[in-house]
Amino acid sequence: MLQPEMMGSEAEVAFEGALRPKSLAEFVGQQRVRGQLQLLLDAATIQNRTPDHILLAGPPGLGKTTLAMIVAHESGRPLRLSSGPAIQHAGDLAAVLSSLVPGEVLFVDEIHRMARSAEELLYLAMEDFRIDIMVGKGAGATSIPLDLAPFTLVGATTRSGLLPNPLRDRFGFTAHLEFYDTDELVEVLRRAAVLLELAIEQSALIEIARRSRGTPRIANRLLRRVRDYALVHGGDATRAVVRSALELYDVDELGLDRLDRAVMNILLTRFNGGPVGLNTLAVSVGEESETIESVVEPFLVRIGLIIRTPRGRMATAEGWRHLGLQPPAGALPGPTSSTGRADAHPSSTGAEPLFDDEL
Repeated sequence: MLQPEMMGSEAEVAFEGALRPKSLAEFVGQQRVRGQLQLLLDAATIQNRTPDHILLAGPPGLGKTTLAMIVAHESGRPLRLSSGPAIQHAGDLAAVLSSLVPGEVLFVDEIHRMARSAEELLYLAMEDFRIDIMVGKGAGATSIPLDLAPFTLVGATTRSGLLPNPLRDRFGFTAHLEFYDTDELVEVLRRAAVLLELAIEQSALIEIARRSRGTPRIANRLLRRVRDYALVHGGDATRAVVRSALELYDVDELGLDRLDRAVMNILLTRFNGGPVGLNTLAVSVGEESETIESVVEPFLVRIGLIIRTPRGRMATAEGWRHLGLQPPAGALPGPTSSTGRADAHPSSTGAEPLFDDEL
């Protein structure tokens, strides 16, 4: 007999599995990437060969792992999952590659964090499907070539710039995943709500989508918190329920959480909108500078609340207004696109490499 908590855990695992689309037709968003992948897979099927190696680049939570699973499913191949941090020696990679069956899809998440020795071993494996194994040491060492079964490598990275050029050039196709718009996130949420058996209004779905930072993973997480709130308080998930639930979890109208608002508050009230160096900002908030730079700052820059300058971080007029403060004279308006939304690419702010804490 299964205990109730074990049954609940199995239900959550089953939900996570059902949440991932099984085909490109079910996958929501990334229309251009889906079309490119479909062509690549169809051509490989017609020619009866393994698909080219694929590199999926983009921020976390946009569906890189799901797309890798779809590649294996649609090509009818088995899938092997691994990650860059788990491959810290060339021998680790050699053991994985030598055990692959013909046509198998090898997915390596965070491939940019793989050891350099393993990366160099991968060059020959990707091109010629063989590796050279060194046997012995010193003058008596010999190299033994080992043929590999043809395979497809699917690499996922959140920082493609950290990949060495020889490795990046060996991928036959590179897909750059972009943030989702509100309509696409609504479709993602509607599908998840059906799986959760949650009755929810259209306006409530839109409210969650607007606060999801353009990321399906965050959208699904917020939906589950709304599900929990509606379950505890009774009733359907209305827009009012969504607002109450997300207010409880410190997620505001733009998707800013507690740490985001803490950074904005420090920047505006203590440093009068900047400029301020990264390390000074991190110490003032009580967080590591890496957390501010990799977790908080990209989203604030993307929606135009702060900008990066050679002298440090500065708040825009939109940043002042979002926190209910009057922007000072001369406050920067913030980068916007032709649609009036904050530009999705932080590099478009004209930022240069920063000199941290020179103030």
